[in-house]
Amino acid sequence: MIKNSAKHMVQGFTLIEVLVAISVMALMSLMVWRGLDGMLRTQSSLQTRADEVRTLQAGLAQWQTDHDQLAELPGTPSWDWDGRVLRLTRRSAEQPATNHINAPGASIRVVAWTWRTDPGRPGGGDWLRWQSDPLSQRQDWQSAWNLAQQWGQTPNDDMRAGQVQIHPLSGWQLFVHRGGSWANPLSSDVVSTNPTQAGAPLAGKIPDPNTPDGVRLVLSLPPGPAGTGTLSMDWVRPTLSGAAS
Repeated sequence: MIKNSAKHMVQGFTLIEVLVAISVMALMSLMVWRGLDGMLRTQSSLQTRADEVRTLQAGLAQWQTDHDQLAELPGTPSWDWDGRVLRLTRRSAEQPATNHINAPGASIRVVAWTWRTDPGRPGGGDWLRWQSDPLSQRQDWQSAWNLAQQWGQTPNDDMRAGQVQIHPLSGWQLFVHRGGSWANPLSSDVVSTNPTQAGAPLAGKIPDPNTPDGVRLVLSLPPGPAGTGTLSMDWVRPTLSGAAS
């Protein structure tokens, strides 16, 4: 009797028990895999969103810096908006502020911003930035100033190679603050036709030679990781006493 009892105790699992155990382990593995896959997808989505937000923040920071470093030189427009491209004359980061472009060691850049249509991009277009090489001669500045306008309207491949793609946009708007109120920068009360001191005026209208007291940037963001809707950002001239309202 003892031998028979011992033989019965060492018997293995039945086929049904083995199949049930395998099925349970397979189900548990599937649940674990789905959980890991969901976590990886969430992490990837959050990373994409973070990258998009950082890119947009970097673009806005560059916009702010370009305006903070505006070079208000005699007879040289520092800010011009023609409805398509915004052109700025700004100090180079490598050089201190100066009041004359031809002064020894002077260095400035021409910077341009625009929104260009592109059916293949979210929202139908991109927010773009272009800048010239450092400039120290007025004739070089004039060439770069005209080149920036051409880049904003009919760029060639060489011009496109020097641009930076900031963020997809559905569109943008600009407003300036002068004389205590916000206005369209193309309206007659904020535009003059004063020539530069270098000789012949630039083509088209030239804005008031004084830097705007403030610039309001309005971006239309298409649906995407960084969000959607309208984003507004105000820049106020650092030397202005009291903020624009």
